[in-house]
Parts: sequence; C-alpha cells; structure tokens
Amino acid sequence: MDIRLLFNALPGACAQGLIWGIMAIGVYITYQILDLADLTVDGTMCTGGAVCVMMMLSGHSLPVSLLCAFAAGMLAGLATGLFHTAMGIPAILSGILTQLGLYSVNLRIMGGKANQAINVSNYPLLVSLRYIRDVPFYKNAIFVVIIFALLITAVLYWFFGTELGCAIRATGSNPNMSRAQGINTNVNKIIGLMLSNGIVALASALLAQYQGFVDINMGRGAIVIGLAAVIIGQVLIGKLAHNFASKLLAVVAGAIIYYIVILNPNDLKLLSALVVAVFLAIPELKNRYFNRAPKKGGGGNA
Repeated sequence: MDIRLLFNALPGACAQGLIWGIMAIGVYITYQILDLADLTVDGTMCTGGAVCVMMMLSGHSLPVSLLCAFAAGMLAGLATGLFHTAMGIPAILSGILTQLGLYSVNLRIMGGKANQAINVSNYPLLVSLRYIRDVPFYKNAIFVVIIFALLITAVLYWFFGTELGCAIRATGSNPNMSRAQGINTNVNKIIGLMLSNGIVALASALLAQYQGFVDINMGRGAIVIGLAAVIIGQVLIGKLAHNFASKLLAVVAGAIIYYIVILNPNDLKLLSALVVAVFLAIPELKNRYFNRAPKKGGGGNA
C-alpha cells in the first residue's frame, strides 16, 4: 500500500479500532474474567446497531437510542446465560443458539430488511465517518470514542471493585471455591454475560452511526476481531498493565493495532485468523524455547 494512502487511512482505522476496542472489552469480560467462550457477540454486534438506528429513524433521541441498544444487548446476554445455567447447555452452544435466534430478531427489528441507513445530515449522530477531519475536536469521532472508552473503563473498574464485581471475578477464577464460599455462580455468570453483551451492543450502536448504516451481517466474525484485540493487547501491552483498568485499555489498544495492521478489507478474514493464531501461539513458544528451566546444581552464592 502507498505510504500516502496508508497515512490517509490511519484516522479512519483508529476510529474503527477504538469502536471495536469497546466491543473487545465486552469480549474480555467473558473470555478473561468469566472464562467462558461466548459466541453471542456475533449476533449482538448487529442487535445494538439495529435498535439504535431504528429508534433514531422513529424519532427517538440519541441518548435513549443508545440506552435501548445497551438494554437489548443485555437481554441477549440474559438469554445465553439462561440457556447455560438454567438449562445446562454448554456455554459455547448457548452462545451459538442465541446468535442464530438473533439473526431473525435483528431482521424483525430492521423491518424485514437486510440493512437500514441513517444519514448524518438528517440525524444528530454522535460519531460519523464525516467527523474524522475538518470538524471541531469535540466532534471528532476519534475524540468522542476515546471518551466513551475511558468512561466505560472507569465504570467497569469501579464495578469490578465492588462486592458483586469481585464475586463475578471469583466465579471465573475458581467456580468451585466460589460455590464453597456461598457465591451463586450461576447468577454471576448471567450478570457477566449480560454486561458483556450490553457493552458489545453499545459498540455496535456506535459503529452503525459511524458507517451510516446497520447490516444484518455486521457482526459476522466479530468474536474473532474481539479475541484478536484481547490477545494482541495482552501480548504487546499486557506487561505494562499493572491494574484492571490498564488491562481494559490494553484491549482497546490491541483493537487499534489490529485495524491499523489490517487495512485491506479483501484480506480481512484471512489476516484475522492468522493474527489470532500467531498471538495465541506466542506464549507457548516463549515457554517452550525462551523460558528454559535453570540447570540443576548451578549453585548460587551462599
């Protein structure tokens, strides 16, 4: 790619990376904190955008539309949580079931159409592709999404420091010990799944505004992008993350790096799979070839 084209594409890649970084925070909650493989996000990534766009087209305000998108994502997480806890279905299959069901739900939300457009000229969108250049800094899409990411990080940092948040973290870390301490692990899993998918739906609402439309296939492969952001953030920046908030911001940074590296949409799926495979393999390769056990009888100073 020509260096000038790359430079021109960087602001857009950063804005999209930030939005997907918010989505990756939701993936981080299930993947790292709850230790669950949740595939619901491929469906939720369309649900939030569909709810937000359709409500704004119906005349509702932007804050109400964003709040409803978040609530719709939480309901999707609730469905997955009930499949998993109340019905005993494995987490990965529960997510697949909800994801499949959301395809029809999302079509109904969008009035039976595969996509719906929203024009920044007619509606007061929070972020837009047009807000990348030649706008005041407070309207710039990158600045707005950074504020969103920081606010979400701050709220999650506070929440996971509360008694309920610590119980959710304990549930993912050691469910058996958590149950022995009287913690209702099933309820905590449901709450974690609801929070995760609510954040994913909120990111979807921002993405739909940014690109000016919502599409039924908008969330296809979202889990791969989310996992890539989590893994890249952990491998490249995780060493610098000393607390929970910095770990969340590392995930956002991972998504930005991912979108800067992958600027050719034709190669998106292939490179996504390769990026995830490489970064998943790095810790194992480091342990195998670089973290050699010390020789016996080495004998340090007495």
